[in-house]
Amino acid sequence: MTNAEKNEATVGELLSALARDTGVLVRQEVQLAASEMTAKAKIAVRNTALVVAGGALIHAGLLALIIAGVVGLETVLPLWLSAVILGVAVMSAGFAFVQKGLGALRRLDAIPGQALGTLKADVVWAKEQLR
Repeated sequence: MTNAEKNEATVGELLSALARDTGVLVRQEVQLAASEMTAKAKIAVRNTALVVAGGALIHAGLLALIIAGVVGLETVLPLWLSAVILGVAVMSAGFAFVQKGLGALRRLDAIPGQALGTLKADVVWAKEQLR
């Protein structure tokens, strides 16, 4: 709408145009928030995979290394002690993977900040249009 048309438009027409423009803005903000949340969900899935990989390593490493270590240390230590020592060492490595993935998930900001920022700007714009 040009300045000349705004001067000639009725209050009803202006409010109608404002409502239409506000509706378009709200739909665009919802689309932005959805795409932002999709991107964040992809990051969460990737970091969850780290947690799962760490858990799998804990399990596989625990089984393989305890068996190999127990057999290898049989002449030096009692079987139970060698199993405990090797089990703790392997689980510590797996725990580090799990902590890395969980830490990344905790740092993930689930709030669609960009969408909220533009929505605030839209509110200011709508208020200015009502003046």
